[in-house]
Amino acid sequence: MIVGRPTFEEVAGAAQRISSIAVVTPVLGGSGFPGGGEVWLKAECLQETGSFKVRGAANTLLSLTEEERSAGVVAVSSGNHGRAVAFVAARLGVRATICLSERVPSSKVEAIRALGAEVVVGGPGQDEAEAAALDLAATGVTYVHPFDDPRVIAGQGTVGLEIAEQVSQAITLVVPLSGGGLISGVATAVKHLIPGVRVVGVSQERGPAMHLSLQARRVVDVVEEDTLADALAGGLGRENHLTFGMCRDLVDSTVLVSEEDISGAMRHLWREHGLRVEGGGAVGAAALLSGKVPPSPVTAVVLSGGNVGEETWRAVLDA
Repeated sequence: MIVGRPTFEEVAGAAQRISSIAVVTPVLGGSGFPGGGEVWLKAECLQETGSFKVRGAANTLLSLTEEERSAGVVAVSSGNHGRAVAFVAARLGVRATICLSERVPSSKVEAIRALGAEVVVGGPGQDEAEAAALDLAATGVTYVHPFDDPRVIAGQGTVGLEIAEQVSQAITLVVPLSGGGLISGVATAVKHLIPGVRVVGVSQERGPAMHLSLQARRVVDVVEEDTLADALAGGLGRENHLTFGMCRDLVDSTVLVSEEDISGAMRHLWREHGLRVEGGGAVGAAALLSGKVPPSPVTAVVLSGGNVGEETWRAVLDA
């Protein structure tokens, strides 16, 4: 069900709707960042299920009719969205199937299974996993899109509502960028509440679908590559209805960070702040630490997730 871009009012409504499931995450003062300005870290890595994704999943499932809930839901995911859908579905007593690619880390696969969802491995990449999910949706199961759905975007936008209250003087807001659901929702909220705020999206160098699409001014295909930022992997889908246009209109700029930048940021966040942040969640901090996003007097950075497997985590810390 694609209707149109969610409004600020719909984001505010989502905040009320999901309050019993998603928590208000803290903003922590950042240290060790270059430039001398204030840096504030929005710790979505401390969210239920370990990432911001629970917000959009909760808003979507809580918006379903009783008939839709009884039919069950299906989602395609690089890990965090699937875990969020499985978590919310379990809370609501809804049957959930999560379609994943072979690239999804085993730790994220097992976390989804532990929540009671059925897991389907759809093939080597996100496109194949999406095809498997759409095949199931064609049988009458409700498809919960990972990003390109107004209910999902509105749910993710509640991160922006909280930032606007917690860091009301923010000049720059740095947000991880993948399919665009998070940054679209956040920008919808903060640009309504903080006049003049600049929103910057950050992607990994390996397969940055939205970044390349915005440069080309059209949705482009990308080749998926292994990356520490596995949560940001994948393309924009067969048809993109909302997030490409919203990113084009609401995001002020986008930058890319290297694998070395990402691992360095993960170590920094752990050693300086005691935060275990996955690669995809750490790209905003990586952009600041590497100088790819210039410092401003007040910068807020979204740390979007903390779900990283033990083997990867130890390798990053030991590097």
